[in-house]
Amino acid sequence: MTQQARAVVIGGGIGGLAAAAALHRTGWTVTVLERAPSLDPVGAAISLAPNGLRALDVLGIGDEIRDLAAWQGDGGLRTPGGRWLSRSSATAAADRFGGPLVLLPRATLVDRLAALLPPGAVRTASPAALADAGDRTRPARVRAGADELEAELVVGADGVNSRVRGALFPVHPGPAYAGFTTWRVLVPVPCAEFASHETWGPGRLWGTHPLKDGRVYAYAAATAPAGEHAPDDEKAELLRRYGDWHDPIPAVLAAVRPEDVLRRDVHHLAQPLPAYHSGRTVLLGDAAHAMPPTLGQGGNQALEDAVVLAFPHARLRTGGGTAGGADLAAYTAARLPRTTAIARRAVRAGRLGMTGNRAVAAVRNTVITALSTAGPALFLRGFDGIADWRPPYASGREHAGQR
Repeated sequence: MTQQARAVVIGGGIGGLAAAAALHRTGWTVTVLERAPSLDPVGAAISLAPNGLRALDVLGIGDEIRDLAAWQGDGGLRTPGGRWLSRSSATAAADRFGGPLVLLPRATLVDRLAALLPPGAVRTASPAALADAGDRTRPARVRAGADELEAELVVGADGVNSRVRGALFPVHPGPAYAGFTTWRVLVPVPCAEFASHETWGPGRLWGTHPLKDGRVYAYAAATAPAGEHAPDDEKAELLRRYGDWHDPIPAVLAAVRPEDVLRRDVHHLAQPLPAYHSGRTVLLGDAAHAMPPTLGQGGNQALEDAVVLAFPHARLRTGGGTAGGADLAAYTAARLPRTTAIARRAVRAGRLGMTGNRAVAAVRNTVITALSTAGPALFLRGFDGIADWRPPYASGREHAGQR
């Protein structure tokens, strides 16, 4: 009897779980090693564009996730005083990209992805290190505590500070500080009724989005020195920076406790990697192409990575093939140019939204308003060439129905 091919995924975040689910769906025996004691995600919510939802269609859960989501694309861009610079709608987004833009708690997506895996496939509290990337003649090896696992494929999905990336490309400089820090909260806000929006001020921005379960997801970003923290607590810092901005921002801040606020500096891979694979080992998500969150594409690109990696290699599911060489080179060829271009666009979007020069910000606002009056909102234009992605072999729903 032919043995199934083995895959070890290092990292149990959205990208790692999606890759594991996709590989499992095509017949691989999958083990996910997550260093944290549980799969509880870091972060509050995630925005999914049509491209990410189509990747979830491939895994069979796209429509379920769409049904769970509250935000359907209505909203726009505002100034701190409340003036609308640009407005968008769910209909406009669906017409432009063939599907909605949605938002849901990150934990919900993690739970649904984990549920696609067989019992025992995920090992938490299991820090892992790549011992050998493998090649066509030998399997890759991963150390996990006292255990050593061999696999025909290793997926490094261990985030922006990836140790797998460091092992594969030791001369790469690694992540760089993007120049700004972020705050995220997910809290209940009584009687919250408002349109989703992002608000841009000089050197600062704020976003507020109601969720289907009655909570509000809010995020903020500001230029700041790397490693800086509030002298008291991060809620107080948010009040200082955003407390006098338009409604409903003060109401959201009033509902926040200091312990609800997650602050994190933004790091990205300013220098692209030469490849996303070496031997039998591949990189995926932030480990491969960490980018600023300004386009909301980090998770979406990880989902794309997962299905592109798994399904073109379905012929390997019986274990007779190799995951090295030309096969994984095809993954690099498919993903590196696209993700590099999107990462650069995210950097440019960050510079546009986070400029601290008031004169430049005023000109920016005028241009945004003019462009949005003459055609689709700038918010939607920013997703052209991104949100319209489809899996290369078939539409998501077509493939999701295949076994």
